[in-house]
Amino acid sequence: MEKRFFTSECVTNGHPDKVADSISDAILDACLAQDPDSRVACETMVTTDFCLICGEITTKAVVDYPSVAREAIRKIGYIYDGDGFNAETVEIQCRIHTQSADIAMGTNDQVGGAGDQGMMFGGACTQTPELMPMPIALSRALSNRLTECIHSNDLLRPDGKTQVTVEFDEQGNVVGVDTVVVSVMHTEDFAMDQLRKFITQGVIAPVLEKYGFRLEDVKHIFINPTGNFVIGGPNGDTGLTGRKIIVDTYGGFFSHGGGAFSGKDPTKVDRSGAYLARYMAKNLVAAGLATKVQVQLAYAIGVAEPVSLRVDCFGTGRIPEDKMTELLRELVDMTPAGIIRRFDLRRPIYSATAAKGHFGVEDRPWERTDLVDKLKELAGI
Repeated sequence: MEKRFFTSECVTNGHPDKVADSISDAILDACLAQDPDSRVACETMVTTDFCLICGEITTKAVVDYPSVAREAIRKIGYIYDGDGFNAETVEIQCRIHTQSADIAMGTNDQVGGAGDQGMMFGGACTQTPELMPMPIALSRALSNRLTECIHSNDLLRPDGKTQVTVEFDEQGNVVGVDTVVVSVMHTEDFAMDQLRKFITQGVIAPVLEKYGFRLEDVKHIFINPTGNFVIGGPNGDTGLTGRKIIVDTYGGFFSHGGGAFSGKDPTKVDRSGAYLARYMAKNLVAAGLATKVQVQLAYAIGVAEPVSLRVDCFGTGRIPEDKMTELLRELVDMTPAGIIRRFDLRRPIYSATAAKGHFGVEDRPWERTDLVDKLKELAGI
């Protein structure tokens, strides 16, 4: 019988695309810290010794954008001469103007409409304690652990990638971990055999143990499989905001909508709508109404209520999906203003999402399961 596998990847916040995400979200946070009503759509590009910040920002905040960007780069760890990208010396240019008046007209507090059209997805399943798919949960945990090791070891540099292949049975249950891949930027002084030993013992083994797996049961482990990874970060590859959308969501296990997250204020439903979809899916699973749920929302620009809501339980639901949709409509205000109120989104909370992940992180407000009791009561289970 052919085995069933699913693979998801993740990257550290020193990956070029994540550097761009981190700068964009740091600028968003800086604006919201002074003016909670800031309208921000910030895009960043980074390459060798260069950073370009573009976008539309309407705010009362007074923000030194280059200084915010340098601090974000410094926190990531690009502080060494010779790496081709240094917080102190990188050239930074800004091309920022105010939000389109046409868009603002339909999204102001009186109209309260969505900041753009689009569809958003949220998912949850019982494969992990955080109700995330196992492949992306493992990849994310490896990436976050790798980041911790990078900051504690002067021979490592911030750029890194992880990938995990999980084996499933015919019923969709996790059987085991087939393959783990970890690649990390390093100095020339870090001998490859020592680096591989360090990553195996300090990164892979503790993460696998946390999720109930043993290192010796993994069939394939690849650590820096091409050998040296000395040239990396924005010096090795150009980075752009919003290019790691699958890393930011479910690793491909559930669908992804049409937009990215980082650099966007919460009136942009690309971001806040995706957070709400995750919240609703997670609460349905946490309430025991299904073991695997995907929620889709769709909005029209300038219109407050979603134009559609869909719940898909992949055959695992204990009540009909249309009943779940009905319960969500009864319990949740899905307008942009309602989402912002529910999660208190006009706060500087976004830099952490760019660095450590948007979903499956306990302290994110959209990870709460405060609908569970009401869902159980109304569903009669």
